[in-house]
Amino acid sequence: MLHTINQSPFRGDSLTSCIRFIQADDPILFMEDGIYAVQHGNKFNEIISNLSKTNPIYALSPDIKARGIQNVLAEVKQIDYDGFVELVENHQVNSWL
Repeated sequence: MLHTINQSPFRGDSLTSCIRFIQADDPILFMEDGIYAVQHGNKFNEIISNLSKTNPIYALSPDIKARGIQNVLAEVKQIDYDGFVELVENHQVNSWL
């Protein structure tokens, strides 16, 4: 199952909720304001690093650029809209709103 997180972890608990239900090897995609979780140098870095040991972590690159984020965690694969479509085609989606 593909888990998408579109809310900032600083303003909601989507990331925390996702972590409670995620299974090993389920990909996680951060998009919209959710990408603030993968910005290097914040309090969520350890959580993301630990998740990356069992789950692929993605972030939508147009959303990263739109928010002016320069430094994303190395464990996070940045994808474009084609990559997003590919993930959705290959996985059932659970959106954490």
